[in-house]
Amino acid sequence: MGSPTVTPLVEPFHDGGFIVSRELGSYTIDQAVLTGGAKVLAGTVLGKVTATGAFKTWNPNNTDGSQTVAGILYATKDVTAADKAAAVVVRVTQVNASELVWFSGATAGNITTGIAGLKAIGIIAR
Repeated sequence: MGSPTVTPLVEPFHDGGFIVSRELGSYTIDQAVLTGGAKVLAGTVLGKVTATGAFKTWNPNNTDGSQTVAGILYATKDVTAADKAAAVVVRVTQVNASELVWFSGATAGNITTGIAGLKAIGIIAR
């Protein structure tokens, strides 16, 4: 008997694809406002702007509150022209660390810090 000839399943990048498991229902995801003036991909680690409460791409060099990890964007959004409503994973979730999206130029140290920030809010990167 030979090897199987079935083509392996390759899952393409998609909204929420970074999630390994989460609490049932809507407990893990909050509706929020996304800002930042760019297209933001699903799985992007986010911070929260203190003055507005809007989420944007997390970067430890920011000084507006978004230097603290606050969640992960569930679905790709283009906020180039204007802020938009978005779903943000904010708690009790396991995610695939290799599918998270980091700010441009993130170093290994930044990623380690970001993963620790996720853990602090109850999101475990595996």
